[in-house]
Amino acid sequence: MGERESLGSRMGFILLSAGCAIGIGNVWRFPYMVGEYGGGLFVIAYIIFLLVLGVPILTMEYAIGRSSRLSIYLAYKKLEPKGTKWHITGIFAIIGNYLLLMFYSVVSGWILRYFVFSLLGYFEGQSPEAIDTLYREMMTSPSTLIIFMVITMLITVVVASMGLQDGVEKITKIMMVMLIVIMMFLGIRSLTLPGAHEGVKFYLMPNVENVKKAGLGNVLYGALNQSFFTLSLGIGGMEIFGSYIKKDRSLVGEALIVAGLDTFVAIVAGLITIPACFAYGVSPDSGPSLIFLTLPNVFASMRGGRIIGSLFFLFMYFAALSTMIGVFENDVSFLIDLFAVKRKHAAMIAGIVITLGSVPCALGFNVLSFIQPLKAGNTIMDLEDFIVSNLLLPIGSLICCLFCVTKYGWGFDNYLEEVNGGMGLKLSRKLRLYFKTVLPAVLLFLSVYGLISYFK
Repeated sequence: MGERESLGSRMGFILLSAGCAIGIGNVWRFPYMVGEYGGGLFVIAYIIFLLVLGVPILTMEYAIGRSSRLSIYLAYKKLEPKGTKWHITGIFAIIGNYLLLMFYSVVSGWILRYFVFSLLGYFEGQSPEAIDTLYREMMTSPSTLIIFMVITMLITVVVASMGLQDGVEKITKIMMVMLIVIMMFLGIRSLTLPGAHEGVKFYLMPNVENVKKAGLGNVLYGALNQSFFTLSLGIGGMEIFGSYIKKDRSLVGEALIVAGLDTFVAIVAGLITIPACFAYGVSPDSGPSLIFLTLPNVFASMRGGRIIGSLFFLFMYFAALSTMIGVFENDVSFLIDLFAVKRKHAAMIAGIVITLGSVPCALGFNVLSFIQPLKAGNTIMDLEDFIVSNLLLPIGSLICCLFCVTKYGWGFDNYLEEVNGGMGLKLSRKLRLYFKTVLPAVLLFLSVYGLISYFK
């Protein structure tokens, strides 16, 4: 095996990690949850949970990566005590990274399709019914969904093939900078719309009534859940970037910056979408309908809506594509580490596997819509999302945590030494008890409660 590639700069590492974490959920789930669950009160709960749950586990993934210089399966193998079998769980992490992209590529394709719609002026002066029809036509056309998924996969494969520094790092840096610039512009534009202040009030003002309406337990669980899922932890998605960095900075500071960037994007996304919805008298909702039905109606009636809409879908596509490239880097590195293949070949193989594996998800909305796994009305994508989000991420994170804090795994002392290596913030040894008891308990709760609530 050749020398392990490394990232060219600290900035590259931070933007790549943040790019992987910043995804579609930041835009179509977070703002709506904030508004519904008590505005500023929800944000405060979310940030507390991010600091006490998300960031510690992120440092664990980084530490495993940096200490082993390998992707997750081989990292466990290298760091585990002799005779133990932690590395077997790495197989599930590999499956998770492949499966995640098999539906993410399809959703990214929808966003690309809408960027083209907006660019060509399809939404201008259209009625809500016409916009609804556009969405339905897209979802019922297998060829449309597959073509745009394939374009997204091609871009991802090409970027990964260009190399870690010249492709993945360089392109993600450019995309993330553009994403932040476009966001700032759209946020300012949205805030200057007439009636936008009502939206801001709904979104960020602490609202005790909404907390009561939703129920305090639901609000806290929502904040806990979002703080955990926003960083895509549990399948080694972040571990890989740890394996590419030098030991000159401690990992707590890096994890805080990445979590901060992720939160910044999520909050600004709400400042783009929610005030605009209020300004045009459309109720903001959650999930795909916000992006593909509600906002196109806003752009249709807005002056300069074609440009604003195109920029919005470009920003969304960058958010999706940065996650695609970040997760795909895992898939490529597994092949390089396990089979000593060249990067270009690894990217080709992973690309073909994921592209073919994405077809059932695309067809699940039309030709294969009769397949309704788990519960009535479900699609193939719901099943894939369920496996990744409700099983692999929380259980993978629990295993990662136990690996880093128990003597049966890598152990707390080894983890602490790796985390605190280099300049910057240090993790206190006094947190040992918290890390050994509270963190695993919370992760266990997330795993079990997530399953129960899904089927309720």
